[in-house]
Amino acid sequence: MNPRPSRKKSVCGSPLILLSYDAFSQDNWAEAATLPHMADLIKEGACCTDLRSVYPTLTYAVHTTMVTGVFPEKHGIVHNNPLQPFVPEALQDWYWYRKAVRVPTLYDAAQDAGMSVAGILWPVTGKARIDYNMPEVKAVGRENQALKVLRNGSPLFCLDMVLRYGSARNGHGQPELDDFSTLCAVDTIRRKRPDLLLLHLIELDDTKHSRGTVGPQISETLSRMDRRIGQIRDVLAQTGLRDSATIMILGDHGQLDVQKKVRLNNFLLRAGLLDPGRGQSSWRAYCQSTGGSAYLHIRPGDDRAEQIALDVLHRAAEDPKYGIERILGPKEVPVLTGNDTARCWIECAKGFGTSETLGEPDVIDLNKKGETCGTHGYSPDKEGYRCNFLIAGPSIRKDVRIDSMEMTDIAPIAAKVLGLDVDGFQGGIPEGIFKEKG
Repeated sequence: MNPRPSRKKSVCGSPLILLSYDAFSQDNWAEAATLPHMADLIKEGACCTDLRSVYPTLTYAVHTTMVTGVFPEKHGIVHNNPLQPFVPEALQDWYWYRKAVRVPTLYDAAQDAGMSVAGILWPVTGKARIDYNMPEVKAVGRENQALKVLRNGSPLFCLDMVLRYGSARNGHGQPELDDFSTLCAVDTIRRKRPDLLLLHLIELDDTKHSRGTVGPQISETLSRMDRRIGQIRDVLAQTGLRDSATIMILGDHGQLDVQKKVRLNNFLLRAGLLDPGRGQSSWRAYCQSTGGSAYLHIRPGDDRAEQIALDVLHRAAEDPKYGIERILGPKEVPVLTGNDTARCWIECAKGFGTSETLGEPDVIDLNKKGETCGTHGYSPDKEGYRCNFLIAGPSIRKDVRIDSMEMTDIAPIAAKVLGLDVDGFQGGIPEGIFKEKG
């Protein structure tokens, strides 16, 4: 067994708070920028409202790109969930564990350099080498939520946080969950002083999913998010870290309102390509939803099934009632090359999403059901679907506006803040963020 690295830092950088503001997108910027803590940080640092996400624009894929600096086809997290045909969404496993990531991460590099790392509900960090780790994992079926967190995170740290702040939680309900996560982050900064803190706040994403992307509920959520950012800034001031720490805040994807969901697997069922009555293995072709789009999976070597599936899907795309905007292959969507069975990407038009469920009708009209919801998982190039980025700290230039960025740029920027020399990033550092050395 290799010995743990010394806690004496081998590099010189700034402590970094990397705050993922889930679903914080272009359409939220104008309002968020008027709130006190965001407004202060914008003046103190650099920002961008044209941060391009990745295929697929799903939380786990994007967060893994944030901490690896590579696209999903390389790091291997190509969805929130491994493919699980016919398994209800609530019972599906997710990519919860660090072992699923195929490449080194930013927190690995920090640990190797002797830095301390904390993670609060950061995706794909179960059993990761993180000093203070409360991973984002969820009990499925008969699993116990508390035991699952303890087994896959830092047990003593997690127990301490729950004993101190567990009364603030209401299960997975919001806004209590993000309030709890923020209390844990504040306490961790105060008592542990990590060199890198990864914090995932989810309320805005949950609000958009359940109540849509426009309305007073969004303003209320943005205000609560600004208050939480203020709590982070306050503890940095109280601990004497305000002038030495760097805060990075960014969204992972946008969301779009959905009025209709198309059951793509209905087409494959009628074509004889799947048989749900015989379990998970009884499929030759299967559409795995990403929310606003879908992967078409084909059994390896079954060229005939691929031809039939593409024929029926292209015919469906000719009818606007199904809301299929485009059907794309690996040349247009490279993430398909990182997925063993995916052959094409089915992109929905705005207002449409996909459902893996089978049943009637082929198109679920949410308006008729009285439901208002948003979703993501579309192409990162969908109009009005980009994310926001903000960074402020001692090495960052003030009041800078960056024209555009890629999600793969996040890890290189973070590595430079921390003083880490890391190879293998597919992104870079946009000009004008960092101060010139005097």
